[in-house]
Formats: sequence, structure tokens, C-alpha cells
Amino acid sequence: MTSKQLSFPRRFARTQRFSLGVPRAFTVSPDGERVIFLRSPSGTDRANRLWVLDLGQGARERVAADPDALLGGTVERLSAQERARRERSREGSAGIVGYAVDAAVELAAFALSGRLFTAELRAGTTREIPVPGPVLDPRPSPDGRRIAYVSRGALRVVGSDGEGDGALAEPEDEHTSYGLAEFIAAEEMDRNRGYWWAPDSRWLLVARADDSAVKRWWIADPAHPDRAPAEVGYPAAGTPNAEVRLYLYALDGSRTEVVWDRARYPYLAGVHWSESGAPLLLVQARDQRSQLYLGVDTESGATRTVHVDEDEVWLDLCLGVPAWAPAGGLVRIADEGGARVLAVGDRLLTGPDLHVRAVLDISVDDILISASAGEAAAEPETGEIHVYRVNELGVARVSEDVGVHSAVRSGELTVLVSARPQLPGSTARVLRTGKEVATVASFAEDPGLNPRVKLTEGGARRIPCAVLLPTGHRDTDGRLPVLLDPYGGPHGQRVLAAHNPYLTSQWFADQGFAVVVADGRGTPGRSPAWEKAISGNFPLTLDDQIDALHGLAGQGFPLDLDRVAIRGWSYGGYLAALAVLRRPDVFHAAVAGAPVTDWRLYDTHYTERYLGDPAERPEAYAASSLVTDDGLSAPQSPARPLMIIHGLADDNVVAAHTLRLSSALLAAGRPHEVLPLSGVTHMTPQEQVAENLLLLQVDFLKRSLAAARPE
Repeated sequence: MTSKQLSFPRRFARTQRFSLGVPRAFTVSPDGERVIFLRSPSGTDRANRLWVLDLGQGARERVAADPDALLGGTVERLSAQERARRERSREGSAGIVGYAVDAAVELAAFALSGRLFTAELRAGTTREIPVPGPVLDPRPSPDGRRIAYVSRGALRVVGSDGEGDGALAEPEDEHTSYGLAEFIAAEEMDRNRGYWWAPDSRWLLVARADDSAVKRWWIADPAHPDRAPAEVGYPAAGTPNAEVRLYLYALDGSRTEVVWDRARYPYLAGVHWSESGAPLLLVQARDQRSQLYLGVDTESGATRTVHVDEDEVWLDLCLGVPAWAPAGGLVRIADEGGARVLAVGDRLLTGPDLHVRAVLDISVDDILISASAGEAAAEPETGEIHVYRVNELGVARVSEDVGVHSAVRSGELTVLVSARPQLPGSTARVLRTGKEVATVASFAEDPGLNPRVKLTEGGARRIPCAVLLPTGHRDTDGRLPVLLDPYGGPHGQRVLAAHNPYLTSQWFADQGFAVVVADGRGTPGRSPAWEKAISGNFPLTLDDQIDALHGLAGQGFPLDLDRVAIRGWSYGGYLAALAVLRRPDVFHAAVAGAPVTDWRLYDTHYTERYLGDPAERPEAYAASSLVTDDGLSAPQSPARPLMIIHGLADDNVVAAHTLRLSSALLAAGRPHEVLPLSGVTHMTPQEQVAENLLLLQVDFLKRSLAAARPE
């Protein structure tokens, strides 16, 4: 059976949400002649190849590294550490999933099946460098003469010619590692690396993580009782984190510790080292209400405070900052005057009409950012994210069409990646001084499903919403059972002006539902106050789902409020379970996937940001959790149908969350269904599992809402 003959749920799973075959991870060479990227050879092939787009040769694409050829057709083998790294980054593809380049973008290094490979990007040749493995996170020095990599907790350096391999920093014991991001940094801070080359290639900044104080959890596989449980160091809220130190290493192995007040600022949130200034650190207090930008003296390891941020609620971490501008000013994203703005030195370069999301590139002339419309914008631009050029003369939008846009730039060359509501997938256009010179082809499959999405605002708070009705639905067809399909929490924007984010929602709509996606308070993209309104109060996010639902019904959408269901995964799973337990007067059924049910069991950096220290604010945890030590948290009648789904191998939201909720429900005499998924982590990459999960959810929701239909 060909892929196009399969059901949508099977195709959605096989194509990894139609993401396979899409070009990604772009790098632009400083001479403007090459664009490097990853892409699998088809929309159903998981194995990425490394590609080069040669602009000096008629915009010709060529393969720089093919995993099938390099491995000789053998099966890729991943170490436990590599699997963990991919889980933290939610990486579900195979082959070459990441690469790093030298300053000239002429040499690329990557790990494949735990082995070290390099690709000469001009010559088009690849080679394996025999080194001790398994290899993690290889990175060439800026001059391309050496490659650093991590193996078994040691940071090692080898010549790019394969000579002189040796350990620069070796772990003292089984709990220590050099050059890797610890769990919290990778899972919550978007810091997925643990070492940084000096611009002159003579030094490295190396993080040392010691997780000996971190509490040990044990994740067993009940389907295989003959296997020992996996030991996981998990820093749950209120418990110790890994201890992180930073060292300056010379290539001869001598080192100098970088010194700051680690007791007050234990989180190493960001590191930047460029030719524009001294090494720059962002360190954060555990309560995340204070953070320091520190310059590092490379001779002594001493640090000086460049800037201090403080906030009475919390401070968000943003991509691309901190950094130095070429003229030496500190580039940061700050919450000032009720808006999230771009700052260089003491000067704010954007105002309340933009909500700055990330810094994409910094040049002598301007800074490239991504941003959405701020609360002071003339138009709301629901779900849109655009790319802007910013300097002291003003702000200019780079992206034009309605959509979700991002960019990678070097010099005059920009790769602009755009997703639009009316077109499947995304397009990658290569621009030179604003004019298109090439496009990078996508091999993704056409979903064969066109979301009928209406972007709007609902409720008194003008909550961003997307509404999807069945294909072919007419105004005279009457009201429909409603399915809320949110994430609804921090970091998870679901209302986007793009096509593919709504594929599953449209498929559910075509099963006979009116599907509503709402981004209430706590979700990103609107204003700092909007995001921080949930401080100490996660159930507030449920209030906004209800506000949006009733607001949309009042606007004339065909929503049958006597038949309302909700589904979600992770925070969305928490929200779904919360809905039927706290507000059965509104919600008649729920599917909760991998829900956090007791926030004391979730990690430090995320949970303490929103709820505080559980020892100091136990009432916030009790009010926000679904279960407490005494059982269900504020259960109400009547009981509503609830299906709980959980992967037993999940090391992010562990299965204990579902088991504790199920026990509390059983003790309270409340019927529910539990679907355990053997061998499944927080992601569900297994094709048959992912397909059948959708089918089982539809069956459950239809049965449950049919029973809820008023006589």
C-alpha cells in the first residue's frame, strides 16, 4: 500500500507530522556562496542528509554527507546519552540530526551512530575520524584545525586531520560530565550544549556538571520484568539541581575556573563568545527573579557585572541573547514598560507595538529579530510571527505575507523560512540584499487535508483562537459537538497563522466536531503581563479556555455547549484532566495525554518559575495539582468520562503522574480509563502507536459525548 492510500492518522505518524523531507538547520557561509542544511530524501524517510546549496554554481543543491553511504547500510546505533539528548530536544528523526561548522563554513562535523565524521563543504568529501566513542556534540574550532567532542563524560579534542586525539577534561566520577548540558539546561533553558570555542581557537569554555546531589528515580518497563529499571537523576521541584561550574581550558589541558556567586545564581542559562567582546555569561537565581550578565576575564577567570535584570514575578529566557553587538554594546531582550523589547546597551530599539521573541542575527548595520504584534499594535495579527531588521534608525519588516516566519542570516544573504495558512508545509527562500536568488526544495508529502481554520479572538480578554469546522459544513447544518484542542500553557503557542499546525485538529473536525484551539494567559506571544498572569495559579489557564469557548459561542459559531470535550498532551493533558475534574458543568469528556497531575513531581526550573518553592508555597501546589497527599484536589460532581494516556518510558512527565491520579480517582469512586503505552517516552514516534492513539481518542470522544446528549 502506498503512502497516499493510507489513512490520515497513519500518514501523519509515518511522516512525523509531515515534517520529514522539510529542509531545516540552515547555516549561511560568510562569503555568501553556500547554504548548509539538513533534509531527508523523502517525506517518509527519517534519515537526514547534510546538503549544500551552491549559489556560485547556479543555485545547485548537492549532498555533502549521506548516512546510508557512511554507515554502509548498517543500522544506526544510539547510546543512552544520545537518546536522552534527542528526547530533550524532541528530536524524532534519524541520520544526521545536527552538525556544527567552522567560522568559514567550510568544514562540518557531526556524529552518526556514535562515530565522528567531517564533511569538507567546498570539496564535497566526507571522512570518518577514528576516535573513542560514543561521540556526542562534535564542534570544529573556528579555524577548522581541530574538533572538540564529548565521549563518556570527557571533553576531547582531535585534529581535523585525525591526529592528536586526547582528553582535555575528564570526569572525576560517574556523576560528573564535561561539555554536556545538564537535564535542566537542555529541557527548560534551551541550552543544549556544554562547551564553547574561543574565536581564536586557542581556548574553550567548558561546563562541568555534577549531578551527585540530584535525587534518583527509577523508570521500569513493566512489559519486560526481566530488565533492570533505568536510573534517572531527576531534579523535582524543591529538590537539589546538578551543580554546574565553568572552566577556561587551554589546549594543553591547563584550566582556570570562571568565578561568580554560584550560591546566589546557580543556573548557567547562556554563554556567548565572539570576536566582539569577552566571554559573556547569563546566570540566573534559582527563583528566576534576578539574573546577571557577566563578562569573563580570560586571564584570571574573574567576572564583572555588565547588567542586572530583576523582576518581581520571573524573568524569561529568550533565544539569541545575551550577545555583544560589534560595537561592544550588550544585546538583550527585556521586559520594559509592559512590553518585551530589544535593548542594546541602555537603549531600547523597539516599543510596545512589538513583542520580541528572539534575536536571529547581529551585524554592524542592524539586528535581525523575530517578533509578534504587541498589545499596542494597530492590528492584532492573530497567530503571526514576523522577521524584522532593527537599528537606531527604526524597524523594518522583512517578511511580508501573513504567516509564521523565521530567518538565518550571514552578511547580505538571508534564508527566510515561511509557513502560511493557505499552503501546506513551509517555504525556504534565499535572499541576497532582499532579492530572491534561490529556493530550497522541500520533499515533504502533501497532507491531502486543508484545514478550514478561522483565526479570531474569543471572550472578554480577546483570547487568540482558531476554530475549525468539518469540511463542507454549512451554516444550516446546526450546532456541532465541541472539542477543545489546546496546549494552553507556558512555551506552547498553538494559535499560529500557518497550515500544518491544524492538520490533526481538522481531522478531528472532519469526524464531526467543531474544534477550538485557544491560547489563553500563560501562553507566549502577546505581552509579559499576559504570560505572567498565571504566577502561582495554573487553573487560571482553564478559566481562559472556558472564556474563549463561551465567547465564540456568543459570536455565532455553531458550538453545542451541551456536548463539550477537551483533549491535550503534556500541559494540555493536565488542562484536559483539570477541566473535567474542576468544571464538569462545562466539560463532558476529556482525553489527557501524559498529564502533569502533581506539580511536586515536575522539574525545578519550570515548576518553581510559576509556582515557587513547594516548601514555601505549598498552597500554590495544592491549588494547581490534580492530586494531593489526601487524594483528588477539589473533586466535583458529576463524574465525567476521562481517558488518561501515558508512555511508561517517559522520563520528563513520569508515569507516576497518571498512576497517582488513577489511584485517587479509584479511591473517590470516579470511573476513568487508563491507556499505558509500553516503551513510549514523552514523544510517540512509533507509527502504529501514534495512528491508533488518534483513532482510539475519536472513538472515546464520540461515545462519551453521545452519552452526554440531552434528552
